[in-house]
Amino acid sequence: MVHPSNQNYISESAISGAGRGVFAASDFKKDEVIEQCPVFVLPRKDYPIVKKTALRDYYFMWGKATVAICFGYGSLYNHSYEANVTYKKLIKERLIEFVALRDIEKGEEILVNYNYGNPQSKKKLWIKSIQPAT
Repeated sequence: MVHPSNQNYISESAISGAGRGVFAASDFKKDEVIEQCPVFVLPRKDYPIVKKTALRDYYFMWGKATVAICFGYGSLYNHSYEANVTYKKLIKERLIEFVALRDIEKGEEILVNYNYGNPQSKKKLWIKSIQPAT
């Protein structure tokens, strides 16, 4: 069973330059699944083309040689080095599961570390418009 996005909503983010963000419509407990998102895995031959497009900032690596487009709110979560969720790729099921790293209150923005789901990573991002907070 896929957990839909009905417990989240889109609104204006407080993060400078981020535009919209995804917010919790209810409280979540640590380790609770926030959302399970189905993915479309691109054919391997399309990866070199897609990484040169605007989709570069929205796809997830899927193995070493291709990418997946994440449906639901999965590709819309904003980045933070102080993330409150992480993600797990469920390769066989073709899903990405977003899981709370701590308790999240209703109305709080849902944030993920874009560095391959590693919540502790402070590695500089490939997206030039996103810089670490100082």
